[in-house]
Amino acid sequence: MESRAFIGVYPSPDVVSSLAELTGAPERGVRWVPSHQLHVTMRFLGSVALDDARRALETVEHETVTATAGPALVLLGRSIVCLPVAGLDGLAAAVATATASIGDPPDPRPFAGHITIARLKGRDSCGAAGVPFAAEWPVDQISLVRSELSSNGASHEVVATRELSR
Repeated sequence: MESRAFIGVYPSPDVVSSLAELTGAPERGVRWVPSHQLHVTMRFLGSVALDDARRALETVEHETVTATAGPALVLLGRSIVCLPVAGLDGLAAAVATATASIGDPPDPRPFAGHITIARLKGRDSCGAAGVPFAAEWPVDQISLVRSELSSNGASHEVVATRELSR
């Protein structure tokens, strides 16, 4: 069975909690990402057999790294409010190499780590864009996540994890 999936990393609970304090207030045209779904996508796989994706995930070899977020929430294009995240380029390359033969082809653009915070409808703006935010957390595992789309947005389910070496 094929599912829409991606490989991602999740921020630490304290980072998620701090982000939740900045976001979530109702704003016209703003759809906030639920705090339990905040993540950095390392590679979007598209429609893929989950067993193949699990096997590929197990071949990722990389050490624990430190993710550095900030210095502020920014607009990505005209419709996404995100938090830039640095320090994950090597891990993203390892994920792309390990998963190159499954799912959609790897994105040819350079990796640009970020956590999507909100999506904007139309030409609406968001008060969170530009708000200062900086944090660091250790990334010691990566996750294979199934993503189901609906009219209310995506729902995510972690289906496998891979611990990184220390």
